[in-house]
Amino acid sequence: MFAGIGIVVLLAMVFGGFIITGGAIGPVAEAIPHEMLIIGGAAIGALITGNSMHELKGIGGGLAKVFKGPRHTKQDHIDAIVLCAKLMKILRSDGPVALESHVAEPKSSALFAEYPRILAHGALVSLICDTLTLIVVSSGTLEVHAVEDVMDHAMKTHFHEEGEAQHALQGLADALPALGIVAAVLGVVKTMGSIDKPPTILGAMIGSALVGTFMGVLLAYGIVAPLAGRLKQVLDQDAMIFQAVKQVIVSSLHGWPQPLVVESARSGLGHAFRPGLSELLDALRGR
Repeated sequence: MFAGIGIVVLLAMVFGGFIITGGAIGPVAEAIPHEMLIIGGAAIGALITGNSMHELKGIGGGLAKVFKGPRHTKQDHIDAIVLCAKLMKILRSDGPVALESHVAEPKSSALFAEYPRILAHGALVSLICDTLTLIVVSSGTLEVHAVEDVMDHAMKTHFHEEGEAQHALQGLADALPALGIVAAVLGVVKTMGSIDKPPTILGAMIGSALVGTFMGVLLAYGIVAPLAGRLKQVLDQDAMIFQAVKQVIVSSLHGWPQPLVVESARSGLGHAFRPGLSELLDALRGR
């Protein structure tokens, strides 16, 4: 929502300020469609050249995340921590065999069913279940640092794939000023071909060419780069739930008491959605 508001404010201030200071918006408005055809078309072509269909779809999904905001709420973080704490308690109290029924088929697990939003997050469920399955099949003989390394590797791969859209948008932002210059140069070439025209016509043609440079810079630093920056913020916030899950599993394997386990996971969350320790402990007790 704020991204959309920001774009509206940006356009209103730029074009409104131009009009208020005496600028004639007519020639600019007339030139924008032609310049955007060149700049926008070149930008789309560059994106297609530099990305596969998977990445192109990811860009669309990334833009949707910018406008929707972070995926996980404070309750989601509570649920993820409590779910993992309960799974690790089953492992510690009842052994690997009792845990296996939950992690082998999470969609059939009564415990996972208590947390439908977590169950719907395929990547997060895979991290939890794949890690605990390794522990089950090894009968608890894995070293803790080895489990941590496996989780880190899995999360690194996931975060890399999630970040591809942000890198593509940032690359586009870096390229747009140059594409604006391309449009401007073509406008100058067109003007030079009409050098015998009256000064009034030549002035309008040169102004139209300069709109290309203006649009390239405005799109790059006013819209696309901020969108890329906001997407990175959203991805970083969405990544914290994975770190919390990892912390619960690893600290439980170290044998820490449960209050310390949930506190170690809670303390790594951002302040915007960090639950209180009492909230987590009450959730663990089923209150």
